[in-house]
Amino acid sequence: MSFHVTVQPSGRQFEVNEEESILQAALREGIGLPYGCRSGACGSCKGKVLQGKVNHRTYQSSALTEEDLNQGKALFCCAMPLGDLIIEAREVSGFKEMQIKKLPCRVESLERPNRDVVVLKLKLPANEKFDFMAGQYIDFLLKDGKRRSFSLANSPHDAALLELHIRHYPGGSFSEFVFSELKERAILRFEGPLGAFVLREDSDKPMIFMAGATGFAPIKGLIEYAHHKELARPMTLYWGVQSKADLYQIQIVEDWLMTIPNFTFVPVLSNPLPEDGWTGRTGLVHQAVLDDFSDLSGYQVYACGASRMVEAGFNAFIEQRGLPEHEFYSDPFVPSGT
Repeated sequence: MSFHVTVQPSGRQFEVNEEESILQAALREGIGLPYGCRSGACGSCKGKVLQGKVNHRTYQSSALTEEDLNQGKALFCCAMPLGDLIIEAREVSGFKEMQIKKLPCRVESLERPNRDVVVLKLKLPANEKFDFMAGQYIDFLLKDGKRRSFSLANSPHDAALLELHIRHYPGGSFSEFVFSELKERAILRFEGPLGAFVLREDSDKPMIFMAGATGFAPIKGLIEYAHHKELARPMTLYWGVQSKADLYQIQIVEDWLMTIPNFTFVPVLSNPLPEDGWTGRTGLVHQAVLDDFSDLSGYQVYACGASRMVEAGFNAFIEQRGLPEHEFYSDPFVPSGT
């Protein structure tokens, strides 16, 4: 048995087969519904059911609240149709051309810009074509059947190597492996490209990028892509970290300040060290955005980092600064095993 789904406002239609989620079916048909974790934890795939009913697989209540349910909202990554549906979602263009693949790769280099970040660069087989959009991520496929997701930090125009930024989490099995055992020329396997944290090019609104720690990675890809496309839209990057050393690719950002005329950078330290001699902004990164903008109604915001940072920004920007809900795009980090 299958059910018919119509997406508004585009009017595009697709069929959802038995045991498929709405998102799975949409991606199968090349329809770009927004999504992130695909496990009901991040809320990136949230949309509205205008007509019909759904049943949800397991999800986190923080991603879909009781208030959301009362408003007819659903998480399309784990929502199963109970009949024909009309849903509301803002689609992402370009997904039809993106083929999700499982591929081997070779570790080309491991760079350590600070004490707890590795910049990992991967080389694909010479005969493999891998198309992706700036801001997407890949899943490493581990031998025990588990997956670990990491954002691509480079833009598709500069994809001779795939670049990932991996932070060391004590006790985290994969990050421990990367920091302690992984060597150059090692072979890994991954699946991708995945995710819909991509630039919405059908807009001329100025963009605010809010990164927390290694949430800088996909935002780096987005900014480099926007610069490559010569987009004239103003871009402001807020990068929130604990101390000065955590601004691990500060030279790249300083180069952007010299080469991108419409680019502004605001670093924010939550816990600067005495030796940092820091005289810049301090505190929470989303608060810095609130302090600088009294009205966000004409902006787009792209946020990546810890879930609590993304959620705090989402709520505050919409409720206090008038940001349209559909103009907040995010890729919240979801801990492994969630």
